[in-house]
Amino acid sequence: MNIRHLLATALCATLGLAHAQDIPKKQITLLVGFAAGGAADHAARVVAKRLAENLGTPVVVENRAGAGGNIVHQQVARGEGADGSVILLGSIGPLAIAPHLSKLGYDPQKDIAPLTMGMNFPNVLVVPPSLGVKSFDELLTLARSKPGQLNFGSTGAASASHLAGELFNSMGKVEIVHIPFKGGAPAMNELLAGRISMYFATMSTAGPHIAAGKLIPLATTGLTRAPFLPELPTVSEAGLKGFSATNWYAFVATARMPAPMLERWNQELVKALKSPEVADELTRAGLLPAPGTRDELAQYIAAESKTWAKVIAERKITAE
Repeated sequence: MNIRHLLATALCATLGLAHAQDIPKKQITLLVGFAAGGAADHAARVVAKRLAENLGTPVVVENRAGAGGNIVHQQVARGEGADGSVILLGSIGPLAIAPHLSKLGYDPQKDIAPLTMGMNFPNVLVVPPSLGVKSFDELLTLARSKPGQLNFGSTGAASASHLAGELFNSMGKVEIVHIPFKGGAPAMNELLAGRISMYFATMSTAGPHIAAGKLIPLATTGLTRAPFLPELPTVSEAGLKGFSATNWYAFVATARMPAPMLERWNQELVKALKSPEVADELTRAGLLPAPGTRDELAQYIAAESKTWAKVIAERKITAE
C-alpha cells in the first residue's frame, strides 16, 4: 500500500468521523413519554425551541404516552433515531424504576445511551380544598383514620409520583390507594375535580392551580426546601424524617447512535439548558436545569436504580 493510498484512507476516515458528528439537517424529533400539558411536555418544548434556534433545524416534540413512559423508551432502546434524528426526554420511571418491576425486553443502562441530565427537582404534595386538610400533619392524621379510603394519583405505574406515594405509605404507616394516569395533565384534572385525594405533582403542573387557590400545597419532596416554594416545609421536616423523592428528566438516545453523535448531542443540549432564557423559564416552572456530562448521567441513573430497587422490594410493588 503506497503513501498516497494511506493518506486517502486516513482522509476518508476523518471525513467519516466529522460526518458522524453532524446532527442531521432534516427534522429532529424530541420524544416525550407522557401526554401533552404535563411537566415533561413543557420542559421538552422549552428546550426544543432553543435547540431549533441553535441548530437551524426544525425540532418537533412528539408525545407518545403509555405505560408510564415505558413504551417510548422501548422504541428508542430498539434503535429508533440511530441516525441522530431522534432523542428522548427520558424519565426516572422507565430508566430507574421499571427495570425492577418487570421484564422490559431491553436494558436501560445498555440499550439507551445517556446524553445529559435535563432537570432534577422535587415534587410538591398537593390536595384539593374539598379534602378538608390544610397541613401535612392533618393529611397524615386523616389517612391513618381512613385506611384504604383515600387515593393518590400518579403519571403512571412505576413513575416518580407513584414511588413517592408508595414511600409515603411506607414511612407514614398508611394505606392510600394508587391511581395511575397517562401523564401529569390527566392526573391534575382528576385532582382538581376532587376525584383523587392527593398527588405528588411537578411545580409546572401544580403551580398555576396553587396560585389560583384551587389546590393546597402541603410539602415538597426533597431533603431541602424548594426554591420555588421556600415557605413550604419538606415532607421530611413535616413529619416523615428522611423522606426524599426527587423527580428528574434526562435526555437520552438509542445506544445504536454513533459515539461522536452522542457527544455532539451532549454539547448541543448542555448549551441549550445553560441558555439564560431556557434556564429562567424552566426554573420559574419548578423544573431546575441540571446539565452535565454523559458519564455523570450514567452514574446517576445507576445510583437511582439501586435506591428504588430497595423501595420496590420493601413495599412489594409489582407492575400494574
